Amino acid sequence: MQTSVDKGELLDRVQKQLGRVPNLYASMAEAPAALEGYLAMRDQLGRGVLRARVREQLALLVAQENDCTYCVSAHSLRGGTMGLSNEELLATRDASDADPHTRALLALARELIRTRGRIGDETRALIDAAGVTDAEAGEVVAHVALNTLSNYYNHLARPELDFPEVKA
Repeated sequence: MQTSVDKGELLDRVQKQLGRVPNLYASMAEAPAALEGYLAMRDQLGRGVLRARVREQLALLVAQENDCTYCVSAHSLRGGTMGLSNEELLATRDASDADPHTRALLALARELIRTRGRIGDETRALIDAAGVTDAEAGEVVAHVALNTLSNYYNHLARPELDFPEVKA
């Protein structure tokens, strides 16, 4: 069976985008269709309405919720390079942020994970009060899906950790 893009091309794309090929991506390249789908979704979401900082916070929160030390480590490092302090990184892992709008987005993501997508009235009221738009809420769902894919793939493949370790 042939995939639309070969493993080498995918890894070249990752190298150009990130400046390196993390071990998780190298592992995922063994299933080129999975890596190609992951990269395509990540690229599209990068053009969405959520700011890069919030996207990174969502990735960190999802990794924490999915108990993925590899991804918590990677996103803690990336979040730090984006200007998140250690305190902000820890708060993010607990679905908290000083900004009420970001806090509502993180709370939505955490509840989506914990309830398999069935948010309650309290969370609905929180996101409504914070002015979360339908586009933002929809992208939060997509980021939960995207990051759960990488978390679960990590649990399956068990790549060697190539970031400073931060336990989930």
